[in-house]
Amino acid sequence: MKFSIQQSDILEGLKIVSRAVSTSNTLPVLGNVLIRAAGRKVHFSATNLELSIMTSVEANVQNEGALTVPAKILTSYVSLLPKEAELELAVTDGSTLQVKSNTSKTKIKGIAAEEFPEIKSVDVGIKMSIDTDKFRDGIHKVAFAAQENSSRPILSGVFLATNKKELRMAATDTYRLSEKVIELEQEVEPASCVIPVRAVLEADRLSGKEESVSLTIAENQIMITVGVTSLMSRLIDGQFPDYKRIIPAKAQTTAKIDRNALEMAVRRVSIFAKQNNQHMKLQLLSDGQLEIFTDSTEIGEEKTTIPVSITGATNQIALNSDYVLDVLSALSSEAEIQLELDSKMTPAVIKTTKESGFVHLIMPLKM
Repeated sequence: MKFSIQQSDILEGLKIVSRAVSTSNTLPVLGNVLIRAAGRKVHFSATNLELSIMTSVEANVQNEGALTVPAKILTSYVSLLPKEAELELAVTDGSTLQVKSNTSKTKIKGIAAEEFPEIKSVDVGIKMSIDTDKFRDGIHKVAFAAQENSSRPILSGVFLATNKKELRMAATDTYRLSEKVIELEQEVEPASCVIPVRAVLEADRLSGKEESVSLTIAENQIMITVGVTSLMSRLIDGQFPDYKRIIPAKAQTTAKIDRNALEMAVRRVSIFAKQNNQHMKLQLLSDGQLEIFTDSTEIGEEKTTIPVSITGATNQIALNSDYVLDVLSALSSEAEIQLELDSKMTPAVIKTTKESGFVHLIMPLKM
């Protein structure tokens, strides 16, 4: 294998796939990136056996071939070379990668490409195309509610379900739930799956520069394609909770609240709520005020009020302050929050007044 390539091009390819490199020492080859030169392109692949990423960049290929090399070492070395440099990479001594520039030459020991696990693209399955902005917006409003490293694996993923021209995304850790419905341009076949939250977050990082994202859902895998980059992930086995039944069908009280005012108030209260397991109380008063406060703690207490527009009866509830801040952080600073309460024993429902298809639930704490 021998090819010439710009420093910026190879560095971009390495950074993209390195997110899938295994940090475990069980199989040394999983700490490597597979580099394959063919035609007019160089292809990069990495996998940890659960998540795989493949991409390609254009290059001047003199000799086709393939080799795996330690991803961290090669990426670190290339990143320290001049951005405008043209690099020549070649395999010497069978399993050594030589990297040459005008001012330097290095050799990095690798492992034969034949020892790298085969990564199969997902070509057969239910396919759909999603506007990138809508896809990323859905991830930002849902993924934070998943419970990573959960003893219940199904809760460490994001639920996807298609229905005609809709894609529903949801995540829950049983203490909170977030759902976002995305409108699709074309009707797709019904399908549902649960994707590991890490794979969803990696897809978000990959999709920033493209107009659309393609999804292919197979029996036990999903492939997310963004431009020339493809991410493959295993799906999580199991039945996602039937969360629809816990969404309150009615609300005694609805309040419209300025998002930024609410965030600042909750942040002040959370300074003291941290001393009491993030326990924060909210009271919707008849005079159009939302009172947010904590009980007295070892370091003190806080009570603050902000003006709101209230429809219905007065109401109160206790919530985890961190959970409230998490959902507010996922929403636009220009959003107007719609808080729906039925009783202090039922979940608080958070929506935005100008956006359809988004709903967030937070389970109540004892008053």
